Amino acid sequence: MTSINSTIATQQPQPYVRMRRPVAEYYKLYELGLIDPVDFKKSEIIDGELVRKMGIADTHAWIVDFLSRFFNLNLPDTIRVHNQNPLHLGDYDEPEPDIVLSDLTKYDGKRHPTPAETILVIEVAESSLRTDRTTKLSLYATSELPEVWIVNIPKRILEVYTQPELGVYGSTEIFELGSVVTSERLPDISLPVENLFY
Repeated sequence: MTSINSTIATQQPQPYVRMRRPVAEYYKLYELGLIDPVDFKKSEIIDGELVRKMGIADTHAWIVDFLSRFFNLNLPDTIRVHNQNPLHLGDYDEPEPDIVLSDLTKYDGKRHPTPAETILVIEVAESSLRTDRTTKLSLYATSELPEVWIVNIPKRILEVYTQPELGVYGSTEIFELGSVVTSERLPDISLPVENLFY
């Protein structure tokens, strides 16, 4: 005779099992038509999982467009400006930052750049602020990306992270309206913070 307790135990929900896959496997599944193209294009790969990207509101879109144009006009031809494209960090991670500046003296431009070929990463954050500051910033530090900017839309500030070591950034600077930010990696380029916000 089955006891009540053993019956209840068999009816308990099974624990969540993560489907962690390498980046290359996701691309293969996509090519075979086993992943919905819309879902794939609206997601980024974080720690082996497809993660749906946040929607882009008007202010977010304007800032990304402004930064893309600013860098394209002010940087030499040896630096490529990537706008919301994948950044290949390793076997299980391929996030899609809002802006990536890659070094064409190290990179052929025919694939997604890697950390060793990356100069600067920028995330424009509104609804995604918490994720950008935690999950993605930790991922960037672990990958030793030298410099990350987070455009904090709610606070109207620019957060600059440098000196990655052991999965964290050793230096954090906050630039408010009225201040000018100069990239540690691109000392000839300066940007007034108020230019980011309309």
